[in-house]
Amino acid sequence: MTDARSFTSHARDFDMHPGALGTAGEQGFADDFAAVLENTSVHRSTIGCVIPAYNEEESIADVIEALLAQTRVPDVIHVVVNNTSDATVKIASEYSGPHELHTELGEQFTEVFVHDIGKNPDKKVGALNYGYSLVEGYDYLLGVDGDTIADSKAVEYLETEAISDSRIGGISAIYTIDDKPIKGLVARFLTAGQRTQFAAFNLQNMLRGRNMAVLGGQFSIFSTNALRDAMKQNHQSTPWVKDSEVEDSLLSLQIKSAGYLTKISPYARADVGGMTTLSGYDAQQVKWTYGAIELMWPGQRGDTKGQPFHPNLRLRWFENFGMLTNLFVRVAFLTLLAGSLTIHAFVFSPLWLIPPVIAMLLNLRIARTMKNVDRTDVLFAVLFFPAEIFMWIRISHFVRSWTRFLSRKKVDNWAMQAKAERGGGLGHWTPMVVLIAVAIALAVIWVMVGPMVQSSILWIGWPIVGVVTVLQTLLMFSKLVRRHHGFKV
Repeated sequence: MTDARSFTSHARDFDMHPGALGTAGEQGFADDFAAVLENTSVHRSTIGCVIPAYNEEESIADVIEALLAQTRVPDVIHVVVNNTSDATVKIASEYSGPHELHTELGEQFTEVFVHDIGKNPDKKVGALNYGYSLVEGYDYLLGVDGDTIADSKAVEYLETEAISDSRIGGISAIYTIDDKPIKGLVARFLTAGQRTQFAAFNLQNMLRGRNMAVLGGQFSIFSTNALRDAMKQNHQSTPWVKDSEVEDSLLSLQIKSAGYLTKISPYARADVGGMTTLSGYDAQQVKWTYGAIELMWPGQRGDTKGQPFHPNLRLRWFENFGMLTNLFVRVAFLTLLAGSLTIHAFVFSPLWLIPPVIAMLLNLRIARTMKNVDRTDVLFAVLFFPAEIFMWIRISHFVRSWTRFLSRKKVDNWAMQAKAERGGGLGHWTPMVVLIAVAIALAVIWVMVGPMVQSSILWIGWPIVGVVTVLQTLLMFSKLVRRHHGFKV
């Protein structure tokens, strides 16, 4: 059984663990957090765990074993397998049945159930709602993806904070990707980029009072009272709905709108499954970005109502504006540079080195906030080119998502992601083909216009790019010098 006092002792011991918080300010944060939990009342809550699983034969055993190894074991674990074509059911079934466990918090009991719901048109959403129907009588629902491996104290930390404040509707763990098993140059490059992406996102949420914009389905705990209130307020019969590409983002918005807090834990951690191919990463990011745009865009798109001013979407607006700025600066700079070289008007200035240097230092500082930072993360940050190539890949996702959204073309992004993860699809090369076509067209136009027009374009273009770059550099510098208050992501 877990309680606030056990969590407090862990929080105070946290600094003695390798890689944990270390400076005086960081120690103060841990003590403050422990002091808050010291005042919470002891309460034995009930937790029902739901694992939606689709073709997870390679990871499902590790996921279940990690849950059974928790200091606070969920009271019941339901593995809900949907649309699978591999041995997920067979492997998961080896763990089905009751388990009596010896933990740091004493003897605990749980039972594992495996449900094969077969062909399910609602995919992961259908599996989650099926699982909710099995655990709605519990105090909390713990959602765990079929490829997420949690640290041994993750459930304990999430539960103890959740019961400390009745206003909390859900808490997310800190996510990263374990890069040790990753092999291959492309896979390791993509993993390093995703680790940096996760770290930056988690850190942003931490510094916003630990208000989590998205309670990711990878490893989050939800108050079932909050889920019921969100369902009632939105006239839904289930917590998750199928008409959004980002079911976890939409549910987080609904929980927040129902008057609850959505938080990120400073201690609970989990390793999620990353994308190791360009096609898989592209499909995942396009689905996520497209779904976020639907939530941000004013008006009604099908059954999804846009909520542009929702507080959980502020980070989304900043992210999209930032990507638009990155796209403009890079394309405009390369275009003007090429034009200047053709008429021998290029003059190098050392000031141009300031933005990439600031970017490298910022990437390095983000890498240093990772609890398990390694050499690959540092090299990804300081070598410049890996991070720059990864930014171009992210820009391609941004362009594809907005193009698909504005074209109003109906696409099953879930199916496209599944296809991409199986190695199918070539859509991720589309932005590169378009970029090459645009470059050729611009070159032809440049040759056709006269020297007077060329000079005018350069005379107007360079100052505009310069002003935008200066503003972007100042923003990066403000992030570089901002205090992190001892947070480790």
